[in-house]
Amino acid sequence: MAQPPNKTSTKQNDAERENIAVVKEYMSIAYSPTQNKGRASVQHLCTEDSVFSATTTFPDCHTPLDYADSHSKVMSAVADLRIVSYDIAFAKDGHVLLRYSAEGSHCGKPHNGIEPSGRKAKWSAAAIFEVRNGKVHSFTKEWDKLHMFKQLGWMKGNEYV
Repeated sequence: MAQPPNKTSTKQNDAERENIAVVKEYMSIAYSPTQNKGRASVQHLCTEDSVFSATTTFPDCHTPLDYADSHSKVMSAVADLRIVSYDIAFAKDGHVLLRYSAEGSHCGKPHNGIEPSGRKAKWSAAAIFEVRNGKVHSFTKEWDKLHMFKQLGWMKGNEYV
């Protein structure tokens, strides 16, 4: 599967390049409105004891599998969501950092009672992964969802502040 371009990276050894490839495969599935059918879509890429953290944006998700489930629901509303580029991608030993830019529009199902508007949004996020034995063991996500929500018209006031 073709991956979005890297804008900035560093020199990686073979094992680090393999770790980046595993993480990008996870991301390409988890961020695909057609491939992400929830946890079963990415289970083969995660350790059995994998963990996830994004306490301000996905507080009920505790594993990368939970995140795939939750993200599939977001993508049902933003049905054309795509990662535009990996702005920064590098690995050191078993850790991989991705900062990425994404875009999409509210062209799918209603979101929290808000009907599709066609409004477009662009945003960026960062993800830190730990890869063990060729599988995602941990995933920490940093993302300002309010920026995306505001662009899509999903904020009625200060309910997320």
